[in-house]
Amino acid sequence: MTLERNTGGTGGSAGAAASPAERVFDALPPAGGRGFARTWWGQAWLKALEDTALDSAQLKSGRRHAREGAVGAVSVRPGRITAVVRDRDRTPYRSDVLVQELSEEAWDRLLEVVADRSGHIAALLDRDMPPQLVEDAAAAGVDLLPGIGDLEPECACGGWDHCRHTTALCYQLARLLDEDPFVLLLMRGRGERELLDELQVRSVARAARRAPAEDSAAGPGPVPVPAGVPALEAFAAAGPVALPAPPPAVASPGRPPALVGSAEPAPGLDVAALEFLAADAAVRAQRQLAEALSPGHARAPVAPVVPESLTVWQDAVRLMAAGPPDGVVARLATGCGRDRTELALAVRAWGHGGPAALAVLEEEWAPDAAALAHARARLRAAWEDGERAPRLRMAGNRWTVAGADAQVRLGRDGRWWPYRKERGRWWPAGPATDDPAAALAALEPSD
Repeated sequence: MTLERNTGGTGGSAGAAASPAERVFDALPPAGGRGFARTWWGQAWLKALEDTALDSAQLKSGRRHAREGAVGAVSVRPGRITAVVRDRDRTPYRSDVLVQELSEEAWDRLLEVVADRSGHIAALLDRDMPPQLVEDAAAAGVDLLPGIGDLEPECACGGWDHCRHTTALCYQLARLLDEDPFVLLLMRGRGERELLDELQVRSVARAARRAPAEDSAAGPGPVPVPAGVPALEAFAAAGPVALPAPPPAVASPGRPPALVGSAEPAPGLDVAALEFLAADAAVRAQRQLAEALSPGHARAPVAPVVPESLTVWQDAVRLMAAGPPDGVVARLATGCGRDRTELALAVRAWGHGGPAALAVLEEEWAPDAAALAHARARLRAAWEDGERAPRLRMAGNRWTVAGADAQVRLGRDGRWWPYRKERGRWWPAGPATDDPAAALAALEPSD
């Protein structure tokens, strides 16, 4: 999804040209049950907000505003982010959050740090911000990420602290930071193009400074100068052979051959099982080819459709989820030592989240004090003041709604999984979410 609207379009009032150092992003769709920050730097941004804000109720209200899509287009420029945030009654408020720009001296030190390590430049171009970059900058006396008190709010509603409008803006900005760390550098005072140009100048200067040292190390005597090639001759020469076109996409998996013949199969050879495994391999190959041909595949390795780390039980559940014929189902059930109901539970869990969902189905564990405190804080924050939260009974990592056939389970990764009681058993009822309220909402009957 392209989050950025333009780098030189309109920002502020309608018809006003945005400065080259301003970026304007379209309003993002509602966040639903997803978290606001996946990257460590996006989470650091939210920690600065949550450590700075004095009113936890405003934080919860702002988070809900952001989750519902109340934040309009976001303008990002040096020292300031701006958006129009609407209340639930649709009243609009212009909201700004001010961030301290880096001084010229600080930028000089930061650019030296980045230019000194080619890996830092490569990471930024890949829209990544390695922790080592931030640590190197801190060692040079430059704090890239904001801390307590560094996010200063201004809002037309007149709030004296972070109100729900500036809080919603900060939560929404975390999603933009996830996609592009250059947004943070722009707030600190340098746009992407300006920053890359300055880094190129410094890199060329460093190479020029290294050249005399390399020449002196080569010993006395004249340094041979390679013969040049006129530009017209170089451009007239035949270029490299063009790369072959990528293979065409495959709309559906190929159908494996039917293993039938006049001869009887060898003893112990299950023909139906072998045909099923061949069909499963064809499905996985088609998925991997589609992934390899998708946009942006060159920036990330193709993940295997079946991770090598699967246990025998996990792979058996994966195969069951593919819908094998009855004979193969019976064979898998016998090999696993599980009854049909246990296999059905496992298959449903697998469909909602693969190995992680299967682990939540089967494991019952007791969160330690820190994990338990975090889980309870998430549960308290999930419902606004005045909203009636359900009464939950806790047993290990499982919270059951009192008087209802509804339950949420906490995974070891901090995500919440919805469960519904059916025929006396707890059945997985949906994928995981970072928000326990969203997990419980998935259990409510649809209108």
